[in-house]
Amino acid sequence: MRTNRLGRSTVEVTELGFGGGPLGGLFEPLDDDTAAGALAAAWEGGIRYFDTAPHYGIGHSERRIGDFLRDRPREEYTLSTKVGRVLVPQDPQGRTDESFQVPATHRRVRDFSRDGVLRSVEDSLARMGADRVDVLFLHDAEECFEDALRHGYPALAELRSQGVVGAIGAGMHHTGMLTRLVRETDVDVVMLAYRYTLLDHSALDDLLPACAGRGVSVLAAAVFNSGILAEPRPADGARYEYALSPAGRAAAGPPHRRRLRGARRDASAGRDGVPAAPPRRRGRRARHALGRGGAARHRGVRGGRPRGPVDRPARTGSDRRARAGARLRNRPARRPAAPAPGAGRRTGAGPPGRASWTSRGDPAGSAPPPRKGCPR
Repeated sequence: MRTNRLGRSTVEVTELGFGGGPLGGLFEPLDDDTAAGALAAAWEGGIRYFDTAPHYGIGHSERRIGDFLRDRPREEYTLSTKVGRVLVPQDPQGRTDESFQVPATHRRVRDFSRDGVLRSVEDSLARMGADRVDVLFLHDAEECFEDALRHGYPALAELRSQGVVGAIGAGMHHTGMLTRLVRETDVDVVMLAYRYTLLDHSALDDLLPACAGRGVSVLAAAVFNSGILAEPRPADGARYEYALSPAGRAAAGPPHRRRLRGARRDASAGRDGVPAAPPRRRGRRARHALGRGGAARHRGVRGGRPRGPVDRPARTGSDRRARAGARLRNRPARRPAAPAPGAGRRTGAGPPGRASWTSRGDPAGSAPPPRKGCPR
């Protein structure tokens, strides 16, 4: 599998990487044999980049990835983990972790201080049985962004200068904060979750142009938006950004729903050559629309007495929905400016051999003020 270099570092990653979140028991319990089978399948498929974090299963993901990679040649793979949460042992008392389906043997303490970063790295290396990691990320710093910027980033830069890690960056979903980090620091890479997918192209507005201009690599994570895009027809129980979504309501707002429906219709027409059927009338609203202007009651007649000539046809709610459906079917599934894999124009920014995006200007991407204090 082809590899790409991260920013101005010497670290290279395969075009596809293995995200270790599910190995921590995300959404449902996972046994060690199943986890090892998934890792083995990824290795056999040519994947040589493995990412994990203390947060994933309060250490289970790091342990499982470390167990799998322990017997592989160290120079054949790239390993990354994250800082920002220190794991403190506790008595589970029969409880399950609040975020993953594992016993609550540890609690998370948010800590982006220098000491917290160093402790987190030391603990991660011990859990994985590794002597080093190649890439280190600030993790989920949305609520502690100022702490991460003032204290966490300098600690990562210090570790990079000492040769302890090869590349540094941040893994977040807030494009404004990541854009600020890219502009104000010297990170090599950002890991962006959810904001460059079929449903959400918001990274095109600020983050991707900033990264292209600064020569910072972008790792697209959570490209299936927690699963809603993993199947052609999402069913009940499909998830969008960790939350359960009923079938047909794919996202948290109407724009996302329209994009998903448009993508479905375009994909269906492209595959079968058959346009989608118009919306069906159903329920009380359809009957009411028919009564107002359909065959059962002619426009211009009220109480049985004519009101004058009819100069235009009646418009019902069903008509409006049909026209809206036609507009969606004729609209591309993704924004025209969204570069397809391998099709982006090269700008000359960044290291040779790595595709970047042509900036459409440099819009303001400043983040809103973070919450005061860092939750513990």
